Amino acid sequence: MANRITVSICGEEYTLMAEESQAYMQKVAALVDTRMSEMMMTGRVSRMDAAVLAAANMADEMLKQQNSNENLRKQLKGYHDEAKKAQDALSDCKREIFKLQQQLEKLKKKDA
Repeated sequence: MANRITVSICGEEYTLMAEESQAYMQKVAALVDTRMSEMMMTGRVSRMDAAVLAAANMADEMLKQQNSNENLRKQLKGYHDEAKKAQDALSDCKREIFKLQQQLEKLKKKDA
């Protein structure tokens, strides 16, 4: 069920519909309003130009975040692979210890 909320962005009213909560959609609208207002104050640009510039800046941030997320995923996979190799090496060591313990027991029995 989609939530419906009316928000104000740069003095204009917009009705948003989304599956997310109204509080979340309010945060989204506030972020857009802030970004556009900053563009309009610092650049003395029209509302349309402010919207495009704000969207371009937010898209840039999103793409950089996606790239960062992908790098973290790759790093995590690398750590996982290293952990798997270490776990395999530990299993090999445990098997070798077991074999050596068995050989030691055989030698003790032989000497006794």
